[in-house]
Amino acid sequence: MGHIVAFSFCLYIASIRIMNESIGILYIVPTPIGNLEDITLRAIRILKEVDLVLCEDTSVTQRLFKAYDITTKTSVFYAQTGIKNIEKALNLLAEGKSLALVSDAGTPTISDPGVLLVDRVRKELPDVQVIALPGASALITALSASGVTSSTFMFYGFMPHKKGRETLFKTIAEGSHTSVFYESVHRIEKTLESLVATLDTSRMVVIARELTKLHEEVVRGNALYIKEYFSTHKDHVRGEFVVVVSGK
Repeated sequence: MGHIVAFSFCLYIASIRIMNESIGILYIVPTPIGNLEDITLRAIRILKEVDLVLCEDTSVTQRLFKAYDITTKTSVFYAQTGIKNIEKALNLLAEGKSLALVSDAGTPTISDPGVLLVDRVRKELPDVQVIALPGASALITALSASGVTSSTFMFYGFMPHKKGRETLFKTIAEGSHTSVFYESVHRIEKTLESLVATLDTSRMVVIARELTKLHEEVVRGNALYIKEYFSTHKDHVRGEFVVVVSGK
């Protein structure tokens, strides 16, 4: 009788292991925003262990992989042309595979289309584990270096190109909390013009550009000072920008 109980218990444990192995895992893995040293040991391990890495641009991801001797297969998940291979990713997770989601730089899903995959997984594959790793983020890096209070802040992601743009600047001007947003090199000067037009001179504006890279720069002052700075330093109007505006 004892042997039968022991055998049954072993079968039970084996079945649990099989069930656990059949549950897929989606890892959200931050990658460096510039300096390749800004990646965690855990992130490197996960990227080496998963079955597939979903990325924005395989050539960008491969540069990181080469630096850390990562040989895991990669697949394009999203690009400028839109979402790709989302059904493939869902099928692999349903089969029990482990996937890692990365973007070209920073933390995936933060102002990033990767959130669409996480949403689908949460809705359609509730048994799949979604595990987010902490790591590099231009938003947090800029706030840390700004000297502007961040106890309460509003993050707007990338500013809209046209529709709603000026309305958003008015909202920022009226806000009592710190505001943070991303801006491209092509629109940063127009953004500074809008900030000059909507903010009073007591408001602190911080521009953080090329964070963690060779030409990293943080410029502080009111909107007019910042605008004049970049007007007289045209060679600094390049790279990627994070804009921080103090509250009213």
